Amino acid sequence: MLNDKVILITGGTGSFGKKCTEIILKSYKPKKLIIFSRDELKQYEMQQIFNEKDYPCIRYFIGDIRSKDRLYRGFYGVDYVIHTAALKQVPALEYNPFEAVETNIIGAQNIIDAAIDSDVKKVIFVSTDKAVNPINLYGATKLCAEKLFVTGNSYAGGKTKFSVVRYGNVVGSRGSVIPFFLKYKQNGGLPITDPRMTRFWITLEQGVEFVIKCIEMMHGGEIFVPKIPSMKIVDLAKVICPECRIEVIGIRPGEKVHEVLISKDEARRTIDAGDFFVIQPNFPYWNFEARYNGNPLPDEYEYTSDNNNKWLPVDELKEMIKDIRIE
Repeated sequence: MLNDKVILITGGTGSFGKKCTEIILKSYKPKKLIIFSRDELKQYEMQQIFNEKDYPCIRYFIGDIRSKDRLYRGFYGVDYVIHTAALKQVPALEYNPFEAVETNIIGAQNIIDAAIDSDVKKVIFVSTDKAVNPINLYGATKLCAEKLFVTGNSYAGGKTKFSVVRYGNVVGSRGSVIPFFLKYKQNGGLPITDPRMTRFWITLEQGVEFVIKCIEMMHGGEIFVPKIPSMKIVDLAKVICPECRIEVIGIRPGEKVHEVLISKDEARRTIDAGDFFVIQPNFPYWNFEARYNGNPLPDEYEYTSDNNNKWLPVDELKEMIKDIRIE
């Protein structure tokens, strides 16, 4: 699917972007792989691993998704765009709300416009469980971006296809809870906001592989949700530092006890396709029966991190986090 194609990754120097680059270069032969990001230092550091001498297809393109003109230049001749660029730190975005709007919403619309006008074939947007029933600004901006990308198909006239991948916490990604716990365990105590808290878990590699799979099968307008395990945050803390004391500090502003990947309202138009779900769009042209093989979800179904039938065993969690280091 990706062989001999020009692929661009926005936010390409982030945790997902680097793992996506590694997997694409290892498993496929793209005509060109463009790393689009605004941080020249991170690009320089990434070039030490993935350089043009060893990987002639790779290109590094400095740009911000807030700049539509730069996106037009970057999207020239591109076949597929994987959109991961975003502002993500919940407390920072609660304090700087319009910065989140500028990047996560207006930046998303810039990508849609540039992709349609540049004849990009497919664009897939990497979203988050925090977009479902959001209670913080980050989640609200991701919800808006999801709506923009799904509806972008109506403006593209079938020329450019837009779809969304939505999943939960990525194990070990920069700024996530595991590096945070690894840092704080040196103090002998780990801060837990609420002992009841649960989260969905997925590894970077699993996330990338699922996104690539979705690029291949997307028709445009779907929100793809993988079936992934849940984990209690307090169990995670005990795995990382069994001897540490647990300090319950209370839920922070904009934080949920449990996360949701599919809401009850979305479940009405969702197909269980085996190892993943497909939330189908409410477009007149969308044929619900013909697009995907699978079963509709029952009434009042809700896919949440506390009612999940898949839970991550402690031994498996230990294996997943053993190579994670503090950056």
